[in-house]
Amino acid sequence: MSKLSDRTARRTATVRRKVKLAARGRARLSVFRSSEHIHAQLIDDEKGVTVASASTLEKAIREKGKTGANIEAAKTIGKLIAERAKEKGIKDVVFDRGGYLYHGRIKALADAAREGGLNF
Repeated sequence: MSKLSDRTARRTATVRRKVKLAARGRARLSVFRSSEHIHAQLIDDEKGVTVASASTLEKAIREKGKTGANIEAAKTIGKLIAERAKEKGIKDVVFDRGGYLYHGRIKALADAAREGGLNF
């Protein structure tokens, strides 16, 4: 394993440990990004189930924009996950950036989710 993947794995584990300690009855907003898409999931760790999810792979989102690899797509996903959380009655969440640095698309998704009504 290369040093980069070791660092990434260590950073991911550190973030996940801190998030689980902070959760205490709240859902976890987990984010995954690739070079082409961005995904967000609301996860109930106590029950071990995904409550809601949103992704740039969804047909409705793909029809609106050309790609999921930009800040505008991240903002769209942030607003969409906030709407779906409201439908499920979830307001308070813990943000799990998954080891990614908090800037760019990750920050845009988080800010849009906050504007949509999620508290974290």
